[in-house]
Amino acid sequence: MSLSPKRALIVVDVQNEYVSGNLRIEYPDVQQSLVNIGRAMDAARAAGIPVVVVQHLAPETSPLFARGSLQAELHPLVADKHRDLLIEKSMASALTGTGLGAWLREHEIDTLSVVGYMTHNCDDSTVRQARHEGWNVELLHDAAGSVPYANALGAATAEEIHRVFTVVMHTGFAAVVSTAEWLAALEHGTALPADNIYLSNQRVVSGR
Repeated sequence: MSLSPKRALIVVDVQNEYVSGNLRIEYPDVQQSLVNIGRAMDAARAAGIPVVVVQHLAPETSPLFARGSLQAELHPLVADKHRDLLIEKSMASALTGTGLGAWLREHEIDTLSVVGYMTHNCDDSTVRQARHEGWNVELLHDAAGSVPYANALGAATAEEIHRVFTVVMHTGFAAVVSTAEWLAALEHGTALPADNIYLSNQRVVSGR
């Protein structure tokens, strides 16, 4: 009989910048993802799961997340809720240049449940590093979100970016699930499995 996961909820960069600032989340709808982030935080506290809030800060002259600015502040939904640890970061991954990894090991955490922004940047970077360092990882896809991009290589909508990154993430980096699925797993004390590269590819190949 397998042991229940020992989770920590990692709340990544839920800051005003993504809601009312210069980098507004477009998909999924940010108001709905905020609701789901709040649900996850409340459920984690009720279940005795540590809640780690991560805040990205840049120099005061930065156009994004400028230290001391209103936009860099935590969104009130997160700021007003219980947390066990606040981590400040300056790189994409919450595990780079912070004390988060040591704190998680000290608390014998084996599974990281990730919510927050952005799916394709800080979430993805945190998920991959965590998996490479030995943690099991979960991402709540409807408690995350992306923005659209356009550069020399082309353009992509927020929906395209979010969809592709979550599909790829679910091939082994993380179990990508809905908030409802995660809440059910908490209630039953069960682990959530990721898929794998081989099967993800073969479902397409065999169907041709």
